[in-house]
Amino acid sequence: MSTGKAPMHPLLARYLAQLSTNPLRTKALTSGMFCFLQEVIGSNAAGLPPPQIPKDAAPLTKALVRARIDSKAIKMALYGFFVSAPMGHFLVGTLQKAFAGKTGLKARLGQLLASNLLISPINAAVFLASMAVINGAKSVDEVIRTVKAGFFSVLRVSWVVSPLSMTIAQQFIPVELWVPFFNTIQFMVGTFMNIKVKKMRLAAARKEAEERERERARAATEEKP
Repeated sequence: MSTGKAPMHPLLARYLAQLSTNPLRTKALTSGMFCFLQEVIGSNAAGLPPPQIPKDAAPLTKALVRARIDSKAIKMALYGFFVSAPMGHFLVGTLQKAFAGKTGLKARLGQLLASNLLISPINAAVFLASMAVINGAKSVDEVIRTVKAGFFSVLRVSWVVSPLSMTIAQQFIPVELWVPFFNTIQFMVGTFMNIKVKKMRLAAARKEAEERERERARAATEEKP
């Protein structure tokens, strides 16, 4: 008798098998790919001007530049592979060990609070600091300013998304599909925040350029007899 359950897609089944046998490597590859896509999508959506390239550049080079596939996208992939995935693997694994075998409403609330009050702030700070460096921050002060400017915005988004996605997963998503589900949610949120950070830095750069222009105009006026 049919159970009515749709068969799992072969690619998804292979992914879950790899996740079971090689969890950290699989998470790192997934995170690297998603972070690469976040950078490419974010650069296009934020309206960043494309870099100047020689007119005689190869067609492939022109196509990559138009698509915003550049060194920043590679750096984002490296961030996802070497920073985001191992950090998430360690933090979530620690949280799961701390609440292993504990059930009931108090355990759920405790796990949710620990995630929101401990893991989310760490993720937000590391994410913003990494974005600052990848997007051209030249000093520690610039990194700190970026983290301070966006920290609570990122944290508020996390505090909304995390409980909501967990509730959806608990009610509608099979346990074996939780990792792909949460990866998809993180990709969507990460892309949104990437766009926001880029727009923030672009606005700051424009404001700085306008202030320099005003200073030059003021200096030119003062020099006139």
